[in-house]
Amino acid sequence: MIQVHIGHTICRIVEQEQERETTTEITCTHAIIKFNITLSSIDFFFHRYLCTCQSFICKNLHKIIKFLTYVRAFRVQPNDTFFQKTRRETMTNFYKAVPISDHVFWVGAIDWNSRDFHGYTTRRGTTYNAYLIMADKITLIDTVRIPFKAEMLSRIASVTEPKDIEIMVSNHSEMDHSGSLQDLMALVQPNAVYASAMGAKTLGKIFHTEKGITPLKDGDSIHLGNMTLAFLETRMLHWPDSMFAYLKEKKLLFSHDAFGMHLATSERFADEIDRTILDYEGATYYANILLPYSPLVLKLMEKVTNLHYEFDMIAPDHGPIWRKNIDKVFENYRAWALQKPTKKAVIVYSTMWHSTELMARAISEGLAEGGASVRFLSLEHNHRSDVAYEILDAGALIVGSPTLNNNLFPATADVLTYLKGLRPRNLIGAAFGSYGWSGESVRQLRDILNDMKVEIVGEDITAQHVPDSDVLTQCFALGVRIAGMLAERAE
Repeated sequence: MIQVHIGHTICRIVEQEQERETTTEITCTHAIIKFNITLSSIDFFFHRYLCTCQSFICKNLHKIIKFLTYVRAFRVQPNDTFFQKTRRETMTNFYKAVPISDHVFWVGAIDWNSRDFHGYTTRRGTTYNAYLIMADKITLIDTVRIPFKAEMLSRIASVTEPKDIEIMVSNHSEMDHSGSLQDLMALVQPNAVYASAMGAKTLGKIFHTEKGITPLKDGDSIHLGNMTLAFLETRMLHWPDSMFAYLKEKKLLFSHDAFGMHLATSERFADEIDRTILDYEGATYYANILLPYSPLVLKLMEKVTNLHYEFDMIAPDHGPIWRKNIDKVFENYRAWALQKPTKKAVIVYSTMWHSTELMARAISEGLAEGGASVRFLSLEHNHRSDVAYEILDAGALIVGSPTLNNNLFPATADVLTYLKGLRPRNLIGAAFGSYGWSGESVRQLRDILNDMKVEIVGEDITAQHVPDSDVLTQCFALGVRIAGMLAERAE
């Protein structure tokens, strides 16, 4: 609640505005105007600024009232007479649901401008996918990030009244999928809201109450009248709460974050998008989000196979929906999870005065001479998530860094911290770098690579100030040796 203290004259203006704007929900008591909104960020803004800007209020009161009316539309209560006007005026009719199957609609949101997801660069944006099942008991699968709630509501309203939703399911409680859930529960008042057992606990921590969330066990089903949803726990893929929902009658898998990608497109189906984009974004997504859980991915794939489910469609929470080449989707996940060694070598380095870069180039020439496929990644020009993508199907990780203040160069330390958390497997590697006087960086590189369980090849190579011909020859020879080892391991 905001209480803006202004004079009697302004109150009279508001009373006049009330006569014209009957839905503003503004009351006036002499010198106090109470704006009935609860959005905390808006509360802060108006409390801090409007209370001290009375002249601004006088000049722009009509616009302010209309703005508050618009803001309040996103927090209406289910018994609020304001609901119908809200639906007409703020659920803009150009956001439409997209049918993806008989009785199933995509009602999510497109985030064209997203460029970062937990440190992973999303250059092509993303989507937050939510799905509406028009069964006898209308069911909503997941929601969207809170800034996109109105878009989701508009899409739902293009098919049915949001208040007709009887069941909600939260497959994954991360806030890009549960962000609008609490508001929607208050608005719709569904008969039931389901999550996994861990999901109910997680949502309880996010919402500060577990009230209204019914936990499901692995293998549970819920009946929607003419359809059935079966549930499969997928713990740590990629949160402890994650679960699949399978709509048996449509052979449709709602797979939360699995089999998805960060990709904003107007196309809803994967077969409508360039295959090279799908391959790149799918692999990038797996490398940056699911790679640490690869052993669990393999177990899940086996578990799903043993259930003998048939899949006509996979509907993830990010990116396009799969309705063709489903077997290829599963094959990719198996291959990425296995991380079989290949002849690909990734050189990752930072440089200050190009000395470490000279060493990296010599190593790359040796690798090429030995028949390896080389990826050469300067951290001045490549992001940590690009490195993760290249590591996904690599056989070698070779890292170089100069010494700065007795430590690794910051960009190198950043990437290795990130990669260590992703836990890539089956890699060989080496450490190299230049220094001015102390030279601690290369020893630190070796220690981190050992912690990552990278098999170290040969001795560390260092150069003081500028590498001479002997050092560069060592670097070339290291590249040739690693290429030979990659060829043997890839057989």
